[in-house]
Amino acid sequence: MGELIQLAERLADRSRPSGERARFFFALDDPISYLAAERVERALGPIEWVPVLGPLSADRGSPPERERRARERMELAEAEAARLDLPIVAPHRFPMDSRRAARAATFAADRGVGAAFAVALLRLGFCGGFDISSGPVIEEAAGVACLTAADVRRATRDEGLDARIDATSRGLTLRGVSSPPAIGIGGNWFEGSTAVFAAVTFSAAQGLLDAPPLPAG
Repeated sequence: MGELIQLAERLADRSRPSGERARFFFALDDPISYLAAERVERALGPIEWVPVLGPLSADRGSPPERERRARERMELAEAEAARLDLPIVAPHRFPMDSRRAARAATFAADRGVGAAFAVALLRLGFCGGFDISSGPVIEEAAGVACLTAADVRRATRDEGLDARIDATSRGLTLRGVSSPPAIGIGGNWFEGSTAVFAAVTFSAAQGLLDAPPLPAG
C-alpha cells in the first residue's frame, strides 16, 4: 500500500522532468509570480502553466510569520515592477489563502486555458487589489478564460485536486527550488525574479527558441 501511495504521488507531481517541454510554476498569491506571468509567454512562447502553493501559503508558518514574509515579498516585487515598468498594488487582504484559487487554476489548466485564467486572477489581485481567495473574484477570472462560474465553483471545492497541487509543491522543493515562480526546461531549473530572463538565455543558447525572444526584463 505504501508503494502505491508513493507511485500516486510521483505521478501527481508535475515537477517531474518531461523531455524539453517547458513548464511555468506559479503561486497565485505571490507578487513575484505575477510579474513573471506577465512576461513568460511573450519571452518563451507557449509553456505549460502549473499552479503550486508558494511561500505565503496558509500551510506554512504562523499568521505573524506569513504577514512578515508577505511584506518582504511585496517590497521585492515593487522594486522589480518599477524596474520592469509594470503596475503593481498590494491586495487589500494580503497574505491570502490561495488553496481554492489553486484548485480553480488546476481545473483551468486541464481545460487548456490555464494561462488565461492565471493571468486574469493575478491581475485582479496585484493590479486591482482584490482578494483572489474570494469566490466572486475567482469567477471573474473564470469568465475571462471562458469557463463557467458553476464549473469553477465546483473546482474550488474539489479536494481531489489538492493531491496534484501538494505533490508538485513538494516536488519543487525536492528539486532544489526554494519558491515559485520557477521555470523547468528538461532537468534545468530557473527560479525567482530572474527566472524568465535566465530561462530565455538558456533556451536561446540551446537553440530551443524559434525566433529571437522579446526582452525578458
